[in-house]
Amino acid sequence: MNFKISLFFKGMLMGIAEIIPGVSGGTLAFITGIYQELINSIKSINIESIRVLTKFQFKKFWTNINGSFLLTLLIGMITSILLLSRLITFLLNNYNFQIWGFFFGLIISSAFLISKSISDFNFQNYCWLFLGLVVSGYISLVAPSSSPNSSFFIFLSGAVAISAMILPGISGSFILVFLSKYEFILNALNSFDINILSVFIFGCIFGLITFSRLLSYLFKNFNDIVISTLIGFLLGSLIKIWPFYEVVEYDLNNNPIYTTPVFPTTELLSEIVYFTLFSLIGIFMMWVLEKKFIGISKSN
Repeated sequence: MNFKISLFFKGMLMGIAEIIPGVSGGTLAFITGIYQELINSIKSINIESIRVLTKFQFKKFWTNINGSFLLTLLIGMITSILLLSRLITFLLNNYNFQIWGFFFGLIISSAFLISKSISDFNFQNYCWLFLGLVVSGYISLVAPSSSPNSSFFIFLSGAVAISAMILPGISGSFILVFLSKYEFILNALNSFDINILSVFIFGCIFGLITFSRLLSYLFKNFNDIVISTLIGFLLGSLIKIWPFYEVVEYDLNNNPIYTTPVFPTTELLSEIVYFTLFSLIGIFMMWVLEKKFIGISKSN
């Protein structure tokens, strides 16, 4: 029982991480000592386990996928996400520069944090970092500020975002920001829009079953290359959450479709101060998280 309670709270920590761009649930799983079990449990949801389920061998299926572990973790994550979704939406609507500044600092810190897992930062890894930076920066600049609300794109967003759970350094919510679906999914959570959430959840399930294996293989065989590329991806994607921009094109409902980032002028002095201050707070909080939790993990 003690283990399950502690696992529930670890799930809550992961849920908090997954709803905040810049803090990775995968990172928290790693530093709280459940990362490898999480990966193995996810990978156990395969054709063989599904075959067992179709034979109505529920107990064997539950044991094969480490069901108690996954369910306890999932309940903890869902609890945090439901508790925080309304708060995050409120902050985005009323304290835009502060919250995006905070996320900005978290993402910069995350890039620095995961760089420590690279065994040898050589020329090749710098090249992959630069490639990730260029690709994500280019996509952030040319991609529309809004994305389709079609079922397919919502499904795809869920599939890609959930895969971030096994990527130390990248959160699922950051992926949703990159896909321009972060606030959309938050609003669906707050209003309990079953149609949107069901499509999104099915996408998450699909992503766990498929992408997790590919990412696990890449990490096992090309760890330094993958991490280097992810760092570049994180840094290039900062353009996406830069709150100072000009609208280039609007849709028929007067919502911005295309925007271009700009350097703020002195007319936005208070916004600049807020953004800078909360970026520093984000950096500091990630530093505290690293020192405290990684220190505990190593000492144990």
